[in-house]
Amino acid sequence: MSNCVQTTHKATMHKPRNDRGLFNPFPSYQFTGSVRPVYPLSPRRPVPKTITHPDWAETGIPRREMRLSRSKWDLLDAKGQQAMRKVCRLAREVLDITAAEVKPGVTTDYLDEICHNACIERGSYPSPLNYNHFPKSICTSANEVVCHGIPDQRVLLDGDILNLDVSLYHGGYHADLNETYYVGDKAKADPDSVKLIETTRQALDMAIEIVKPGVPIREFGKIIEKHAASRGLAVIKTWGGHGINSEFHPPPWIPHYAKNKAVGTCKPGMAFTIEPILTLGANREKYWPDDWTNVTVDGKRTAQFEHTLLVTETGVEVLTARLENSPGGPIPIPEVVNGVADGAANGYANGTADNKS
Repeated sequence: MSNCVQTTHKATMHKPRNDRGLFNPFPSYQFTGSVRPVYPLSPRRPVPKTITHPDWAETGIPRREMRLSRSKWDLLDAKGQQAMRKVCRLAREVLDITAAEVKPGVTTDYLDEICHNACIERGSYPSPLNYNHFPKSICTSANEVVCHGIPDQRVLLDGDILNLDVSLYHGGYHADLNETYYVGDKAKADPDSVKLIETTRQALDMAIEIVKPGVPIREFGKIIEKHAASRGLAVIKTWGGHGINSEFHPPPWIPHYAKNKAVGTCKPGMAFTIEPILTLGANREKYWPDDWTNVTVDGKRTAQFEHTLLVTETGVEVLTARLENSPGGPIPIPEVVNGVADGAANGYANGTADNKS
């Protein structure tokens, strides 16, 4: 889940409904793209008391996180590193279980149910649930939705692209990862969607490749934006990666664009996410009236990928690395991108930095 500010979800009642009781809660809002909210939202899914809850589970306010010093970065000791490895392994399992259900005809609310149940089965709390009052256990962001899409009754269509953003809390530590998936065969046949998704995947992998002690935090954005620009894509600058450990969004802040002012360097024991969002259009966004769903101003599609990383003494460990049987994965980019032969990119698309250590 991208680093975000405190907000409140707005309940909406008494809107025009169709014959199945479904309705658009914001009928007068000027949507920028094809995606529409489909309400009512399902009731909040419970988490057993036997599972450790973060401090926002009841109040919706991450008070401990809000008190953190922005200039103090925590380093994990050996015990903390092992705890992070475990929660990240569980998070990868949950994402893969949820992603396996992505197909035309299912609702994003159904995917939320799958994710929520998979978390509970692993004795884990879904970190987004009630975080700053977010109402669900996963973020589902389709097409022009940049991030923080709320699962609802919208049915996925053949040709959609969908980001699933999963975060878990287990053993006192958080994990965070996301991937963008093709929904049905039409999406894989759309050159722009393939270029967008695979370039974003590559940009994350290329940034991960340079993570090691002593590397400045600001360098990741330079690599990401350069690769995006080479394919005619733009970086969404509002959202960035973040530290992660016993807190969900501690410092540092990780910008994904060039010429950023991030200070500090990577140190052994640091855990953080890199999670670039690229778009086919302008890199500006706006919010739906729910105060969460962030969309592109021009309705153009976006894609995002995220890993939780641990800086080691010699390099980086990708704690949320894809498994051999993980759903999704890279497909070849069309041979010509923006009129330029792209064979080299195809080669990169078939290999990732996931197993770097």
